Amino acid sequence: MSGNYLPRNRFAEAVGRAMFRLMGGWRIEGELPALDKFVVIGAHHTSNWDFVLFIAAKFVLRLNARWFGKHSIFRWPFGGLMRRWGGIPIQRHLRLNVVEQAVKSFEQQREFMLVLSPEGTRRRVERWKMGFYHIARGAGVPIVPGALDYRNRRLVIGAPFWPTGDEQADLRALLAFFQPYEPKKPENAFHGD
Repeated sequence: MSGNYLPRNRFAEAVGRAMFRLMGGWRIEGELPALDKFVVIGAHHTSNWDFVLFIAAKFVLRLNARWFGKHSIFRWPFGGLMRRWGGIPIQRHLRLNVVEQAVKSFEQQREFMLVLSPEGTRRRVERWKMGFYHIARGAGVPIVPGALDYRNRRLVIGAPFWPTGDEQADLRALLAFFQPYEPKKPENAFHGD
């Protein structure tokens, strides 16, 4: 079994499936690649419910995924739980080289899946933060897009995308994947306009 998947935990899987049902019958379409290392980008991140759906998918798929989160969500009383669920606190105000740290994590692990939100916030943004792209390029791994489609209540996993080095062309290709899927708050979604 790949290190990107956790041993079977029927309770966690049942909790994930219950969360999907309670939120209106969500489902997962597509599959993660049979690769040891990759970056997953989840978009469009426009609501706190996006995180709930990500955690539900993590439980259902038994993922050993790591993810970055604002350091303030790792405080008591939920900090320990967030870390157990794969969270890595990021203190953006310290201006640490997060990309470099992430690339080192990929180099040091035989198997590693990192999930990031390119918006970096739930509010409307004028551009995506491109850290995910630089991490994938630096680590020599693909980017796997994962879209939340609130209209059809599904999480759609796309095919692995290998960055070419042409950042603008690659960004257009990735944004095109997300275009058909409706986020919780469409007015906050970045479409490359």
